[in-house]
Amino acid sequence: MREINVKEIQDAIKDMCISSNYNLGDDVVKAFEYSREKEESPIAKEILDNLIKNSEIAREKSVPMCQDTGMAVIFIDIGQDVRLIGGDLKDAINEGVRQGYKEGFLRKSVVSDPLIRKNTGDNTPAIIYMDIVPGNKIKITFAPKGFGSENMSKTKMLKPSDGINGVEEFVVETVSAAGPNPCPPIVVGVGVGGTLDKACQMAKMALLRPIGENNKVEYIKELEERLLEKINNIGIGPQGLGGRTTALAVNVEAFATHIAGLPVAVNINCHASRHEERII
Repeated sequence: MREINVKEIQDAIKDMCISSNYNLGDDVVKAFEYSREKEESPIAKEILDNLIKNSEIAREKSVPMCQDTGMAVIFIDIGQDVRLIGGDLKDAINEGVRQGYKEGFLRKSVVSDPLIRKNTGDNTPAIIYMDIVPGNKIKITFAPKGFGSENMSKTKMLKPSDGINGVEEFVVETVSAAGPNPCPPIVVGVGVGGTLDKACQMAKMALLRPIGENNKVEYIKELEERLLEKINNIGIGPQGLGGRTTALAVNVEAFATHIAGLPVAVNINCHASRHEERII
């Protein structure tokens, strides 16, 4: 049994809040560069150039790459041979978010009640998903989720007879209806199966997969490729001004479901597809 003090988790999350908002992942930047080379629209090329430049400025000057520094979404996998000491885990996670958003001069975007709308002033509470896994380590994945893209996400309970064609149609319709609102080029996360809530969680987790890494299940990989082609043929383009780069990736995750259902969730990420992973 390995003991880990929750203070280590708190400090890691504080650092991740800051670094993930300042430093866009290499996979995203490479996707910008690749898309820029194959773009035919001069306006789309210029926008992609600006997105690349923006990410460079943010990294060099240690400033947020986007004014919406998101709601803190945290996936934490806890090894079953770990014993946590030093306090409450959720309190430590939220304290890490509190410190990170203060020290990093990141916008505080969280309200304590969805209807009364009073800002908490420190970007807490975080959205926390926990899982128990084999081993004696803890993996933390942090994603600051902006709501320009979150607001464009949808879920639907399809009929089993709708099948894979129904899934494809729903995903393309969702992206088409979103138009320029989620600040394309976007990353599209899709969750298929499980229950309503499981599909939504899978769609969120799908956004964390590195761009260019397809699902290992062959038919799902083919579905991802078809969806990416269909979405990029819509013509929304970077920032909604036309072009072939509406999406950088479509990542699909699937899970077992009930014989009577086919839940599907689409979670969209803007071009600021920010996430970071650490292992303690």
